[in-house]
Amino acid sequence: MTILNFLGAKVLVVGGAGFVGSNLVHQILEQSPREIVVVDNLLSSDVANIPADPRVRFVFGSITDDKILADLPDDLDYAFHLACYHGNQSSIANPLADHDNNTLTSLKLFDRLKDIKGLKKVVYAAAACAVAEKTYDAPTATTEEQPVTLYHDSPYSISKIIGELYGNYYFQQHKLPFVKARFSNVYGPREVLGAGQWRGTVHTVWRNVTPTFVWRSLNAEALPLDNGGNASRDFIFVEDMARGLMACALQGAVGEVYNLATGKETSILELATLINEYTGNKTPLDLRPARDWDRSGKRFASTDKAARELGFLAQVDVREGVRRTVEWTKANHDLILRNIARHGKLMAQAGA
Repeated sequence: MTILNFLGAKVLVVGGAGFVGSNLVHQILEQSPREIVVVDNLLSSDVANIPADPRVRFVFGSITDDKILADLPDDLDYAFHLACYHGNQSSIANPLADHDNNTLTSLKLFDRLKDIKGLKKVVYAAAACAVAEKTYDAPTATTEEQPVTLYHDSPYSISKIIGELYGNYYFQQHKLPFVKARFSNVYGPREVLGAGQWRGTVHTVWRNVTPTFVWRSLNAEALPLDNGGNASRDFIFVEDMARGLMACALQGAVGEVYNLATGKETSILELATLINEYTGNKTPLDLRPARDWDRSGKRFASTDKAARELGFLAQVDVREGVRRTVEWTKANHDLILRNIARHGKLMAQAGA
């Protein structure tokens, strides 16, 4: 397979101050691009994630802003669309905000990018949860050809599918070089609890399960396990996810979709136990009933297509990834605490 890279490229990363986006920016910088344009409204991210590098140009605002769209360079080589309204619970609390930040962003961005004729690839952050079978039985690996249900657990999941549909439309009608990267459950450094604006629920702070568990475990708190921790996910370390996104841009076939995952199932109970092991937390686990809205019990993704066509395989196993996440959280304690503290009064009003 021909080795490709981002040497001399001009790259757009929408959502580049976010957790995954910032890790992607850092990794692309290692390949000597000409410029990386980061567009982010900091709705669920922190400006501290953006590297201080003269090759990075930060544009503050939403990609739905017509002026920001008009000012995008016409000589872009690659574009990554990672902006979203984070995440499921926030979208349930405010479906209209999810539409503005998770659906309209895709439509307006793709409509602008169709006019950039030299664009080599547009990589869209899709969601494996939007296509995975809803089951608490023994799951099978979710493939890229999995049928899509018309019944979803959250507006976030709906928006992610709509983004795929809009991208497919612009690919067919306007030859937009569109590639879909279906995310599994990403975790790791630069996921800052409480980053951004209050989004209506305590999940503004208590975002995904891994950073929440790590923070609480470091503070000797009981880790809450919905449905007794019986659910499972395919946890992929963020540096692996960034490599997968880069592979989608450099090696992915236009119009195609690829799972970016480990292909391994880890239960939430196993995750909590592992985190407590690394932090030394002796507080017993807090076993709770299942969440009433969530029917996505157990899932993991097939990695066959990504390995075959992209040459991509995850390199960091969950044990090593959790260890590195715990160490990063310790090292960035003050940054995380500042972000959490900004929402203190709203958290108290919400009873958290």
